[in-house]
Amino acid sequence: MATTFKSGFVALIGRPNVGKSTLLNQVLGQKVAIMSDKAQTTRNKIRGVYTSDEAQIVFIDTPGIHKPKHKLGQYMTRIAQKTLNEVDLVIFMVDVEQGYGKGDQYIIDMLERAKTPVFLIMNKIDKIHPEELLPLIDMYRNKYTFDEIVPISALEGNNVNTLLQQVSSYLEEGPKFYPDDQVTDHPERFIVSELIREKILHLTREEVPHSIAIEIDEMSYKKDRDVVYIQAAVIVERASQKGIIIGKSGGMLKKVGSLARQDIEALLGSKVFLELWVKVQKNWRDKESQLRDYGFNEEDY
Repeated sequence: MATTFKSGFVALIGRPNVGKSTLLNQVLGQKVAIMSDKAQTTRNKIRGVYTSDEAQIVFIDTPGIHKPKHKLGQYMTRIAQKTLNEVDLVIFMVDVEQGYGKGDQYIIDMLERAKTPVFLIMNKIDKIHPEELLPLIDMYRNKYTFDEIVPISALEGNNVNTLLQQVSSYLEEGPKFYPDDQVTDHPERFIVSELIREKILHLTREEVPHSIAIEIDEMSYKKDRDVVYIQAAVIVERASQKGIIIGKSGGMLKKVGSLARQDIEALLGSKVFLELWVKVQKNWRDKESQLRDYGFNEEDY
């Protein structure tokens, strides 16, 4: 008798920087969500598609839930909250190394309104002694009645397969929403812009990373040179930030371009010529029209 095929949508929520994007990339075996040690890395809902012989799980990696400081922050938080009403299962991820915080309680209060199963995923178990884990599990159990609690290490891959099996067991019978070989429903231009932004997050400091957006001006295949030509603008809020991104004698921008090009070539499977330039748009994070221009359009979700 043929086995039942299951499918469904699963939200990944949690405080900023708990490892949601790392888990998504680990599950998919390739990078679709950017990773950084800086908070608020994910700005849009990144959809990742995991397909096995038994199930197809569409993961939605939401922005880290935090207290908003500007319109972009409000947008990010609304997106995360809205996602809870659109999925079949919610994964609430916490960082066991960080421990319990006010942000976790804020999310737990949101979960009280959830009508779907909720898993607690305790990430970064490789960072603490096993004896420290049980008291943490008991504490979270007292805060909320979770359907399952799964300790993992998203970076190392520990227990991730167990998590996937448990998620599948909660999903209902359903169709394949995407072809077997598709790992995300975001267009290549979006992933390319995120890869460029990731390099800036890694290489710059303090406030600069949160004030940048990437605008792909051109992305086309040049048949005569067998290369994908990409021209992209790095949007910043202040002239001083422009100087930091460009760097001495253009060194920082060259480094960003070189590192991003390597990842983009791996993504596209083609040689890439990447041209970057920097543009100042004052206070773009607080302007609705510019948020829409740079892809932050809540109506799309």
